[in-house]
Amino acid sequence: MAISDNLRGALYMNLSMFAFTVNDTFMKAVTQTLPLYQTIALRGLIAVLGLLLVARLTRSFTLALPRQAFGLIALRSMADVAATILFLTALMHMPLANLSAVMQATPLAVTLGAALYYKDKVGWRRMTAILIGFAGVMIILRPGSDGFDVWSVMGLASVLAVVVRDLAVRPLPRDVPSIMVALGAGVAVTLMGLVGVLFQGWHPVSPLHFAQIIGAGVMLTIGYICAVTAMRVGDVGFVAPFRYMSLMWAILLGWVAFGSLPDLWAVVGALIVVATGIYTLWRERKRRLESTAKA
Repeated sequence: MAISDNLRGALYMNLSMFAFTVNDTFMKAVTQTLPLYQTIALRGLIAVLGLLLVARLTRSFTLALPRQAFGLIALRSMADVAATILFLTALMHMPLANLSAVMQATPLAVTLGAALYYKDKVGWRRMTAILIGFAGVMIILRPGSDGFDVWSVMGLASVLAVVVRDLAVRPLPRDVPSIMVALGAGVAVTLMGLVGVLFQGWHPVSPLHFAQIIGAGVMLTIGYICAVTAMRVGDVGFVAPFRYMSLMWAILLGWVAFGSLPDLWAVVGALIVVATGIYTLWRERKRRLESTAKA
């Protein structure tokens, strides 16, 4: 029985979120006993090799890019480096589900960033949803409580870095292959890891470490490919909300791998963030349909 493009897109997005969360789980586990930058470098090498393989198989590898594209890819890559350092450092010290819940605010932050920088029109309904969503993040982190510390701040800072990363490539010409954008970021993150090794040192890698890092690199590559495929196969307004499945996977894997579950306040805050995020995506889709109908 044939399935619709939207259903295929939703399945790809779910697989993408599962792969990204498994990658986070592997990284959290291995960085408990292996230096962070060494882990980033090793995972990066695997991910870059995977992306190069995909680029070759899809005949997407090219260095014949417009000059503007190189600058935008470089900016995005630097933002990705910052996001990686901040996120993984926070992940080492925060429960997987809690940090994942904070990261669910990224679509809201990107919408706000696009309104501020690119002057996108954001009505009062979506702006209200964004503010309520940020309030949900504060409920998760609870500033002033014992659970709010420097790692929580790093988690929030990683959201801001991801916003810069996502908005940086908005002016990128459509004929620039997506795989080249990801490859630029992968190379930059890997080089950052290798530079960090000079300061943190190199520790012996056990077979378990090696298996976990390979798993993280493979899952990172699968996650990226599935995310790109999902957005190209299905309608963005239908497929995008399935990004929030990463929170469900984070709760499950956090419990299975680390025996940790989010408390009641974290669950309440996460539900608020997810609800406002889905509403924002729905309003954006409705606005586009209305604009198309008028045209």
